[in-house]
Amino acid sequence: MNLSYKNLPDNTVLSLIAPTASGKTDLACRLYDTGKFELISVDSALIYQDMNIGTAKPTDDELASYPHHLVNIITPTQTYNVASFVLDVETLIKQIHERGKIPLLVGGTMMYYMALFDGLSAVPDTDPVIRQKVMDWLQSDGIGELYAYLQTYDPKICERLKLSDTQRITRAVEVHLQTGTAMSQWQQSPKRAISQNPNQYWLALSVEPQRAWLHERIAKRLDMMWAQGLVDEVIGLLYKYPTLKPDMPSMRCVGYRQVLEFLAIMGHDVMHISPSWERFATDVRQNWQKNTKNSKNPQKILKNCIDMACQDMKNKALYATRQLAKRQATWQRSLARLRTPTITDTNQDFMTHSPVKVSFHCIKEVEKHLLP
Repeated sequence: MNLSYKNLPDNTVLSLIAPTASGKTDLACRLYDTGKFELISVDSALIYQDMNIGTAKPTDDELASYPHHLVNIITPTQTYNVASFVLDVETLIKQIHERGKIPLLVGGTMMYYMALFDGLSAVPDTDPVIRQKVMDWLQSDGIGELYAYLQTYDPKICERLKLSDTQRITRAVEVHLQTGTAMSQWQQSPKRAISQNPNQYWLALSVEPQRAWLHERIAKRLDMMWAQGLVDEVIGLLYKYPTLKPDMPSMRCVGYRQVLEFLAIMGHDVMHISPSWERFATDVRQNWQKNTKNSKNPQKILKNCIDMACQDMKNKALYATRQLAKRQATWQRSLARLRTPTITDTNQDFMTHSPVKVSFHCIKEVEKHLLP
């Protein structure tokens, strides 16, 4: 089995699947330099404009040298769902093949990859009016009321959702209000996966590095983000986009959420930019105060509060990023249903099946195969 990029057929769709901070972007850029590939980002955070440091987005100069499709395509106030991603990728693959290049899908959003390889159910797109209605309901009555609604109208989905899973609960409520049909019922509809296209050869290279190595990389990258000014970036976002709200998908991104909680605890002026942020700050401060010990020295209280909140922000961001990497690994293992070639496969046999997955322990192994 020869995986050299020179031997890939013209109808290949290559996916480089790896967790956050694993080094996949560097390899993707080296492959781009061969002149045979165009890069498609598979990252639900890189889609947002002005969210650069916390997403580890390539710089403007890097993007100019190594263009990525589906980067900086919407503002942080806008939404972009999985169905839109699949449609965009399907269109891009066709266009890239027509240009005589190979699409290289690179990123770590496993939900996007699963949509490509496993397919999507026929759940309809969100109606903006319904979404706003549900968001208003969430703000006024809390997630418990939405969950209670689902327990009445979609008890099956509640078996899979925790009360803390705000995004999926609100989406399930939206779907039922919009269609009158439960989300769990929609999800039972037949799926269509674009990776099953008989005219394309889908090859997934899945990298699952050792946990200790990955955790060290994650910690170093987060340290770099703090030094580069992630806190200032988040403050700038709220001032630039005054219609941003705490429950928007962009503001739930790992790193950004922890900074927002830090700003709330500190009582930063930006938390007064709108009523929704004031409510958010109040809730965060109340939870924080429950876990903060009192002191008779006011100056010591202030200093300790700042120090503790800053360290707490960093610890929470590190934990959340590690948990993200853990979830990514779980999703990767779920791709095991894809055919894995054996040592007896010839290149011709290997390339007549679609899609196919090859597993590696590190990016360097992939590099040795693709760029011998």
